[in-house]
Amino acid sequence: MNYQRFLEAPTGNICDANGGRGVMDAGIHPLDRHMQLAGRALTVACAAGDNLTIHKAVMLAQPGDVLVINCGGYLNAGVFGEMLALSCMAKGIAGVVIDGSCRDVNDLVELGFPTFVRGVNPRGTIKDTCGAVGGEVLCGGVTVRAGDIVVGDCDGVVVIPREEADVILDKALAKKQREDEMRPLLRAGGTTAELLGLMDKLGLS
Repeated sequence: MNYQRFLEAPTGNICDANGGRGVMDAGIHPLDRHMQLAGRALTVACAAGDNLTIHKAVMLAQPGDVLVINCGGYLNAGVFGEMLALSCMAKGIAGVVIDGSCRDVNDLVELGFPTFVRGVNPRGTIKDTCGAVGGEVLCGGVTVRAGDIVVGDCDGVVVIPREEADVILDKALAKKQREDEMRPLLRAGGTTAELLGLMDKLGLS
């Protein structure tokens, strides 16, 4: 499957197509509003303040993977930065989603490497404990399995069950097409109430 096709629709359309499921909480955000990602989840569970497992995940990742990283709720160390981003880019990794903190923000933005995080902190990490790569992690309040599809843009991150990816993509693209068709009608003076069939509910029919 070409996961990049998910980038043809905004996460709002994808969320609606996914029945509102899989939306990470608002604390998970891109470092830059132009960043976006789509790919298979490679899940990573780190010990607090320790990024050893991320180094392992980069070695195991396949092109097109998105590293989905649970840092145990710890925000006071930057587990990801420029050096890891350069390695990820060389491996063809599509981006990272970190329920934790990163550092080297200016460098990451300049590189354009899609980095979605909960926080930013300049403190470095230890490299003592190797956690799990693969399986399930909790990230942004959402349970993510290795192989699920992760899509992110300036509005946030949505996780799509891997077995439903084709159906959700088709629904999201169809909704985007309907909205594209509505835009000229709205510019011409049509109202959302009329075009969305809301007149009866509003008592205006």
